[in-house]
Amino acid sequence: MSDQLILKFPSQNAYKKEDFYVSSSNQEAYNFINSWPKWVKRIINIFGPPGSGKSHLASLLKNKTTCLQINSSELGEKTITDFKTKEALIIENLDEYIPEKLLFSIWNIALQDNKYFLITSRKPMNSYKFQLRDLMSRINSSIIIGIKLPSDELLSVILAKNFSDKQIKVEKKHIEYIIKRIDRSYEKISQFILTLDKYSLKKGSPFSLKLIKEVLKMI
Repeated sequence: MSDQLILKFPSQNAYKKEDFYVSSSNQEAYNFINSWPKWVKRIINIFGPPGSGKSHLASLLKNKTTCLQINSSELGEKTITDFKTKEALIIENLDEYIPEKLLFSIWNIALQDNKYFLITSRKPMNSYKFQLRDLMSRINSSIIIGIKLPSDELLSVILAKNFSDKQIKVEKKHIEYIIKRIDRSYEKISQFILTLDKYSLKKGSPFSLKLIKEVLKMI
Protein backbone atom coordinates (compact mmCIF):
# COMPACT_ATOMS: atom_id res chain seq x y z
CA MET A 1 0.00 0.00 0.00
CA SER A 2 1.27 3.48 -0.79
CA ASP A 3 1.93 6.11 1.84
CA GLN A 4 -1.26 7.93 0.88
CA LEU A 5 -4.65 6.53 1.91
CA ILE A 6 -6.97 7.89 -0.78
CA LEU A 7 -10.10 5.75 -0.72
CA LYS A 8 -13.31 6.37 -2.63
CA PHE A 9 -16.35 5.61 -0.52
CA PRO A 10 -20.06 6.21 -1.13
CA SER A 11 -21.95 9.02 0.58
CA GLN A 12 -22.96 8.47 4.19
CA ASN A 13 -26.46 7.20 3.44
CA ALA A 14 -25.59 5.04 0.43
CA TYR A 15 -25.86 1.69 2.16
CA LYS A 16 -24.62 -1.15 -0.06
CA LYS A 17 -23.60 -4.67 0.87
CA GLU A 18 -20.22 -4.30 -0.82
CA ASP A 19 -19.52 -1.13 1.19
CA PHE A 20 -20.00 -2.77 4.59
CA TYR A 21 -16.60 -3.36 6.14
CA VAL A 22 -16.68 -6.70 7.96
CA SER A 23 -14.29 -7.23 10.87
CA SER A 24 -14.18 -9.22 14.08
CA SER A 25 -16.22 -6.49 15.78
CA ASN A 26 -19.29 -6.97 13.58
CA GLN A 27 -18.79 -10.38 11.96
CA GLU A 28 -21.51 -12.16 13.96
CA ALA A 29 -24.16 -9.52 13.25
CA TYR A 30 -23.24 -9.36 9.58
CA ASN A 31 -23.34 -13.14 9.18
CA PHE A 32 -26.75 -13.35 10.77
CA ILE A 33 -28.30 -10.63 8.62
CA ASN A 34 -26.67 -12.09 5.52
CA SER A 35 -28.10 -15.55 6.29
CA TRP A 36 -31.69 -14.35 5.79
CA PRO A 37 -34.16 -16.02 5.37
CA LYS A 38 -32.50 -18.96 7.14
CA TRP A 39 -32.61 -17.34 10.55
CA VAL A 40 -32.64 -19.62 13.59
CA LYS A 41 -35.22 -17.25 15.07
CA ARG A 42 -37.15 -14.57 13.24
CA ILE A 43 -36.73 -11.87 15.86
CA ILE A 44 -33.32 -10.32 16.48
CA ASN A 45 -31.84 -7.38 18.35
CA ILE A 46 -28.57 -5.89 17.13
CA PHE A 47 -27.06 -3.42 19.57
CA GLY A 48 -24.01 -1.22 19.55
CA PRO A 49 -22.82 2.38 19.87
CA PRO A 50 -23.84 5.09 17.38
CA GLY A 51 -21.95 4.80 14.11
CA SER A 52 -21.23 1.10 14.56
CA GLY A 53 -23.11 0.06 11.42
CA LYS A 54 -26.51 -0.96 12.80
CA SER A 55 -28.43 1.07 10.21
CA HIS A 56 -26.21 -0.27 7.45
CA LEU A 57 -27.01 -3.83 8.53
CA ALA A 58 -30.71 -2.96 8.68
CA SER A 59 -30.53 -1.69 5.11
CA LEU A 60 -29.04 -5.01 3.99
CA LEU A 61 -32.14 -6.77 5.31
CA LYS A 62 -34.35 -4.15 3.69
CA ASN A 63 -32.79 -4.96 0.32
CA LYS A 64 -33.61 -8.65 0.73
CA THR A 65 -37.37 -8.49 1.31
CA THR A 66 -40.37 -6.20 1.80
CA CYS A 67 -39.69 -4.19 4.94
CA LEU A 68 -41.29 -1.53 7.05
CA GLN A 69 -38.47 0.52 8.60
CA ILE A 70 -39.27 2.98 11.35
CA ASN A 71 -37.61 4.79 14.25
CA SER A 72 -38.87 3.75 17.69
CA SER A 73 -39.94 7.34 18.41
CA GLU A 74 -42.34 7.18 15.44
CA LEU A 75 -44.16 4.02 16.46
CA GLY A 76 -47.94 4.24 16.51
CA GLU A 77 -51.08 2.27 15.76
CA LYS A 78 -50.48 2.82 12.05
CA THR A 79 -47.32 0.76 12.40
CA ILE A 80 -49.44 -2.33 13.08
CA THR A 81 -51.50 -1.77 9.92
CA ASP A 82 -48.47 -1.09 7.74
CA PHE A 83 -46.57 -4.07 9.14
CA LYS A 84 -49.28 -6.51 8.05
CA THR A 85 -48.46 -5.91 4.38
CA LYS A 86 -44.70 -6.47 4.83
CA GLU A 87 -42.59 -9.54 5.46
CA ALA A 88 -40.26 -7.80 7.89
CA LEU A 89 -40.25 -4.91 10.35
CA ILE A 90 -37.18 -2.90 11.35
CA ILE A 91 -37.41 -0.74 14.45
CA GLU A 92 -34.34 1.45 14.93
CA ASN A 93 -32.99 3.06 18.10
CA LEU A 94 -35.10 1.17 20.61
CA ASP A 95 -34.98 2.62 24.12
CA GLU A 96 -36.87 2.27 27.41
CA TYR A 97 -39.33 5.01 26.44
CA ILE A 98 -41.03 2.93 23.76
CA PRO A 99 -44.77 2.23 24.39
CA GLU A 100 -44.57 -1.25 25.89
CA LYS A 101 -48.09 -2.43 25.03
CA LEU A 102 -47.69 -1.30 21.43
CA LEU A 103 -44.34 -3.07 21.12
CA PHE A 104 -45.88 -6.20 22.63
CA SER A 105 -48.74 -6.11 20.11
CA ILE A 106 -46.30 -5.71 17.22
CA TRP A 107 -44.20 -8.55 18.59
CA ASN A 108 -47.24 -10.84 18.70
CA ILE A 109 -48.08 -10.03 15.09
CA ALA A 110 -44.56 -10.99 14.07
CA LEU A 111 -44.88 -14.31 15.89
CA GLN A 112 -48.40 -15.12 14.71
CA ASP A 113 -47.75 -14.27 11.06
CA ASN A 114 -44.21 -15.71 10.94
CA LYS A 115 -42.74 -12.35 10.03
CA TYR A 116 -39.18 -11.15 10.51
CA PHE A 117 -38.45 -8.52 13.13
CA LEU A 118 -35.15 -6.62 13.53
CA ILE A 119 -34.63 -4.20 16.40
CA THR A 120 -31.56 -2.00 16.73
CA SER A 121 -30.52 -0.29 19.95
CA ARG A 122 -27.53 1.16 21.76
CA LYS A 123 -27.78 -1.37 24.58
CA PRO A 124 -29.02 -4.97 24.51
CA MET A 125 -32.80 -4.76 24.73
CA ASN A 126 -32.93 -7.22 27.63
CA SER A 127 -31.08 -4.64 29.73
CA TYR A 128 -34.01 -2.22 29.56
CA LYS A 129 -36.30 -2.39 32.59
CA PHE A 130 -39.65 -2.83 30.88
CA GLN A 131 -42.60 -3.24 33.27
CA LEU A 132 -44.65 -5.56 31.06
CA ARG A 133 -43.60 -9.08 32.06
CA ASP A 134 -44.90 -10.71 28.89
CA LEU A 135 -42.84 -8.28 26.83
CA MET A 136 -39.70 -9.10 28.81
CA SER A 137 -40.41 -12.78 28.25
CA ARG A 138 -40.58 -12.18 24.49
CA ILE A 139 -37.35 -10.17 24.60
CA ASN A 140 -35.47 -12.83 26.55
CA SER A 141 -36.45 -15.48 24.01
CA SER A 142 -35.08 -13.53 21.03
CA ILE A 143 -31.59 -13.44 19.54
CA ILE A 144 -29.43 -10.57 20.78
CA ILE A 145 -26.15 -9.76 19.03
CA GLY A 146 -23.76 -6.97 19.93
CA ILE A 147 -21.36 -5.06 17.73
CA LYS A 148 -18.10 -4.83 19.64
CA LEU A 149 -15.64 -1.98 19.89
CA PRO A 150 -13.71 -1.51 16.65
CA SER A 151 -10.33 -3.06 15.96
CA ASP A 152 -7.36 -0.96 14.83
CA GLU A 153 -7.99 -2.17 11.29
CA LEU A 154 -11.62 -1.07 11.37
CA LEU A 155 -10.75 2.28 12.95
CA SER A 156 -8.25 2.85 10.18
CA VAL A 157 -10.88 2.27 7.51
CA ILE A 158 -13.46 4.44 9.28
CA LEU A 159 -10.97 7.31 9.56
CA ALA A 160 -9.87 6.90 5.95
CA LYS A 161 -13.50 6.91 4.82
CA ASN A 162 -14.29 10.10 6.71
CA PHE A 163 -11.20 11.85 5.41
CA SER A 164 -12.01 10.70 1.89
CA ASP A 165 -15.59 11.99 2.20
CA LYS A 166 -14.14 15.42 2.95
CA GLN A 167 -11.58 15.18 0.13
CA ILE A 168 -8.67 15.13 2.58
CA LYS A 169 -5.54 13.24 1.52
CA VAL A 170 -4.02 11.65 4.58
CA GLU A 171 -0.84 9.65 5.10
CA LYS A 172 -0.85 6.27 6.81
CA LYS A 173 1.34 7.63 9.60
CA HIS A 174 -1.37 10.19 10.44
CA ILE A 175 -4.01 7.47 10.65
CA GLU A 176 -1.77 5.39 12.91
CA TYR A 177 -1.01 8.42 15.11
CA ILE A 178 -4.72 9.12 15.62
CA ILE A 179 -5.63 5.50 16.39
CA LYS A 180 -2.99 5.29 19.13
CA ARG A 181 -4.29 8.41 20.87
CA ILE A 182 -8.06 8.48 20.44
CA ASP A 183 -10.71 6.72 22.53
CA ARG A 184 -11.77 3.46 20.91
CA SER A 185 -15.36 4.39 20.09
CA TYR A 186 -17.33 5.24 16.98
CA GLU A 187 -18.70 8.37 18.62
CA LYS A 188 -15.23 9.70 19.39
CA ILE A 189 -14.06 9.06 15.83
CA SER A 190 -17.04 10.98 14.46
CA GLN A 191 -16.45 13.80 16.96
CA PHE A 192 -12.79 13.98 16.00
CA ILE A 193 -13.47 14.22 12.26
CA LEU A 194 -16.19 16.84 12.72
CA THR A 195 -14.04 18.95 15.06
CA LEU A 196 -11.01 18.64 12.79
CA ASP A 197 -13.01 19.79 9.79
CA LYS A 198 -14.53 22.80 11.57
CA TYR A 199 -11.28 23.76 13.31
CA SER A 200 -9.22 23.63 10.11
CA LEU A 201 -11.76 25.82 8.31
CA LYS A 202 -11.84 28.30 11.20
CA LYS A 203 -8.05 28.56 11.36
CA GLY A 204 -7.58 28.37 7.61
CA SER A 205 -4.84 25.84 8.24
CA PRO A 206 -3.94 22.99 5.89
CA PHE A 207 -4.17 19.41 7.12
CA SER A 208 -1.09 18.51 9.18
CA LEU A 209 0.13 16.52 12.16
CA LYS A 210 0.15 19.72 14.19
CA LEU A 211 -3.53 20.22 13.44
CA ILE A 212 -4.28 16.64 14.44
CA LYS A 213 -2.51 17.11 17.79
CA GLU A 214 -4.47 20.29 18.51
CA VAL A 215 -7.81 18.65 17.79
CA LEU A 216 -7.00 15.55 19.83
CA LYS A 217 -6.41 17.81 22.84
CA MET A 218 -9.74 19.54 22.22
CA ILE A 219 -11.82 16.36 22.35
